[in-house]
Amino acid sequence: MEPEINTLAELFATTAKEISPQLLRWRRHLHANPELSYQEYETMDFVCRELEKMGIPFKSGVSGTGIVATVKGRNPNSKLIALRADLDALPITELNNVEYVSCKPGVMHACGHDVHTTSLLGAAYILSTNCESWDGTMRLIFQPGEECLPGGASLMVGEGVLKNPIPQHILGQHVFPDLPAGHVGMRAGTYMASADELHLVITGKGGHAALPENQVNPILVASEILLALENFMKERPNPEVKTVLGFGFIEGKGATNVIPNEVRLKGTFRSLNEEWRFSAHQQMREIVHEICTKRGASFDFQIPVGYPSVYNNPELTHRMRVAAEEYLGADKVHDLPKRMTAEDFSFFANEIPGCFYRLGTSSPNSDLGHSGLHTPTFDVDENALEIGAGLMAYAAATT
Repeated sequence: MEPEINTLAELFATTAKEISPQLLRWRRHLHANPELSYQEYETMDFVCRELEKMGIPFKSGVSGTGIVATVKGRNPNSKLIALRADLDALPITELNNVEYVSCKPGVMHACGHDVHTTSLLGAAYILSTNCESWDGTMRLIFQPGEECLPGGASLMVGEGVLKNPIPQHILGQHVFPDLPAGHVGMRAGTYMASADELHLVITGKGGHAALPENQVNPILVASEILLALENFMKERPNPEVKTVLGFGFIEGKGATNVIPNEVRLKGTFRSLNEEWRFSAHQQMREIVHEICTKRGASFDFQIPVGYPSVYNNPELTHRMRVAAEEYLGADKVHDLPKRMTAEDFSFFANEIPGCFYRLGTSSPNSDLGHSGLHTPTFDVDENALEIGAGLMAYAAATT
């Protein structure tokens, strides 16, 4: 005799357990077949086929390779909730020795988007299978291009995925190797940083290294700029606002006895305060202008504006926490610190209330899943898949 199911949480957890073999197959297929940002055509087709099998209506080709699906429960007009997952992978060569290793050299799901897509497919199944047990309508957003500017979320917002009608709120999740499988975490208010790119080209006058009096050495100019920007960050007027300024690329293409004409630098600027973010852009431009003018160099300094900071609506995040505690137990739900990583989920959360929470994916019993995000050995404890799908469905139905 099967145990009696008394609550919605038990019902959804039972369904999630029943489909765990399917969740495993979905995740491993996606992991083995990654695609880069805005190139997720095979991934889109795969998701569409699975939605068709479930009898869930959808529209594909949104913002190129995105999908928007709809699941209706009882009283479908009573509320509308949006759920989001991202589809793209990273330009990383996988080094894991697993049967589902990436079959595409130089491309890997090193940020867990295969898990995100699997979770949303699983939530779609749970919600549609149990559609007489919850009220409202769910809009499922499978988003391309999270890893690259301008961010697939911004494109989908521009195409109106949050309109006609407007959802009450949106939920999104991200894998989190800092927590073990079975646990989740979240933070109300400002949670993740904005992220802007820095592209600086300094043009001087190159020549023979033995004749410096005839040159404007762009390498020296770049060095002075880097030190000045570092001091600017140390001495900024609002040091309490967490900020990151980092340059990870510098290219001069000279030689031991050749001073190049040009130096290129690329970096990132991140902040947890939007007002300071744009003020700092202007101040950095002024520093570069002053040093290049003094040194007799010219420059081209571009700051492509990237993702805004992620803001989790406090009231919604409280409801999300209650749902997670009901589904997992209070001891499995954690408060998280602010992070200087970025996410284009912020574009959705700037339009309607949003909550972006973290799904624990490391193994509590082994080293599996402890490798960091964006590394060639990133993997997850696949026991997290049941939680990812079940909690997303339950939170959507109850928040």
